[in-house]
Amino acid sequence: MWKYVKKYLPFAVAAAAFMVGEVLMDLLQPSLMSSIVDDGVLGLHNGGNSDLNMIWRLGAQMIALVLFGGLCGSLNNAFVHLSGQNIGNEIRKDAFRSIMTFSFSQLDEFGTGSLVTRVTNDITQVQNFVSQFVRGMIRTGMLMFGSMYFMFRLNRNFGFIVICAFPFIVGCLVFCLVKANPLFSKLQKQLDTINEIMQEDISGIRIIKACVREVYEKVRFGKANDELIKKQLRVLIIFAFMNPVINALMYLVVAAILYVGSLEAGSGATPGTIMAAITYTTQLLNGILMLVMLFQNISRGVASWKRVKEILSAEPELKDGSFGGNTERKGEVEFRNASFSYPGSGRTVLDHIDLKIHKGETLAIMGGTGCGKTALAGLISRFYDVTDGAVLVDGIDVREYRQSVLREKVVVALQKSELFSTGIKENIAWGVPHASEKEVKQAAGTAQAEEFIASLPNGYDTLVAERGMSLSGGQKQRVSIARAVLKSAEVLIFDDCTSALDLRTEANLYEALQKAKPESTKIIIAQRIASVRRADRIAILENGRITACASHEELMKSCAVYQDIYRSQIGEEGEINEGAR
Repeated sequence: MWKYVKKYLPFAVAAAAFMVGEVLMDLLQPSLMSSIVDDGVLGLHNGGNSDLNMIWRLGAQMIALVLFGGLCGSLNNAFVHLSGQNIGNEIRKDAFRSIMTFSFSQLDEFGTGSLVTRVTNDITQVQNFVSQFVRGMIRTGMLMFGSMYFMFRLNRNFGFIVICAFPFIVGCLVFCLVKANPLFSKLQKQLDTINEIMQEDISGIRIIKACVREVYEKVRFGKANDELIKKQLRVLIIFAFMNPVINALMYLVVAAILYVGSLEAGSGATPGTIMAAITYTTQLLNGILMLVMLFQNISRGVASWKRVKEILSAEPELKDGSFGGNTERKGEVEFRNASFSYPGSGRTVLDHIDLKIHKGETLAIMGGTGCGKTALAGLISRFYDVTDGAVLVDGIDVREYRQSVLREKVVVALQKSELFSTGIKENIAWGVPHASEKEVKQAAGTAQAEEFIASLPNGYDTLVAERGMSLSGGQKQRVSIARAVLKSAEVLIFDDCTSALDLRTEANLYEALQKAKPESTKIIIAQRIASVRRADRIAILENGRITACASHEELMKSCAVYQDIYRSQIGEEGEINEGAR
């Protein structure tokens, strides 16, 4: 954590200095009050005559100390917040930067709910830990040891009474912290669970309502929340028992001081001294109670820091390559004996794929659910790395590219349309933020989105609800396609991103796409024959292998799997008509 603390160390040092000033003012006042009572009011050293001038003089000094202490306290708070807030801000930014470098498998490993908890709640706990450490360690240390020091100065016997009680107080504190400390990590993990449920339920609220599962989800969330409360209560109960025990010990100390003071009356233990000793005892008690809260916050902060550190220290699984130059070939994709398994699954998704896609070619990929179509497309953009073999774009292994350069060459439109809570124009221009209005409209026209956008009240400035909830499935897909079309990429991958479009709109889209991007290589993943039949070649994937790759006409003659798909979608009559042609 020093990496972040040292940048704002001057603020922390200033906060510590002002805290010393504030506590020192608190420690000086009981001695002054003792003098006011013994000499000013009772006149013990002046033949029993009170001294009003002394009362005014020392009273004015006490007021000045209070005001100076208040100023030091205010400045301490300001510098504590400057250090804590800035450190938290730096950590949160770095954590988010680190998350942006994670591969999909790393994101799956951490989980969305856990990442949200770590970037929000955990970093807030770390931030509080830093602030409490800077403020609390000095205040509690000075109050505890300063009170004992001044107690010894007042009366040695009073000091010994406090020293005798101190081990019991510290033992109680240590015992409670040992019991409570393991619970803090469990608390944060339970918060992960709650955030995961919230994220799932909010994103899937339509399905929940459609299936009438609101009650089930309420119960599921309630159980997770009840478990969180149980863990929190266990911590609170531990500290709830500790505070009365420490209070009882300190009251016993006060009683002992009063008893010893009564025995020593007239031999050094004056009423003012006893009052000052009780005040110092109270300050010592406050210091110990603050130490309890401080160690509680430190324990929780350390547990949270360990979780945040896992994000900050995680190395990206996909190491960036060094190649960022131009290539002689443009838009060429090749799979060389490429195999792939999802991390941790142990199941081969793609098995020794050999496939070459030429510049400007339209290749369609078809196959059953789970056969590896999306995995194949993801390897081109290097969302994952092959487990064996290689994938080349323009003759260069994708692992040698800088990822930003590779993804300027390759653009992907996914089946699940990801839209952001901003205007339609900004959503289309998401990958090309400086695109002109004309370019945005041209991309929307190619994607067959211009007509429905024009019908919206604010046109391209219409705000999109979170995750595109204000648009239909087909509208969201067309906006996503427009976003992909706007980029001047050499390779366009459409991963079943036209599934919500009717056949006429889809046909118009591909026709417009061919006119707008004739030189771009197009890879179309689809389930419908009507979507792929006009492609230059159609690759059939079965159990992770390419079993056939040819034009529609050739596959109708030679590929039984393709013929079965054709019959199931178009029927026997369509096959007869196809043969007649």
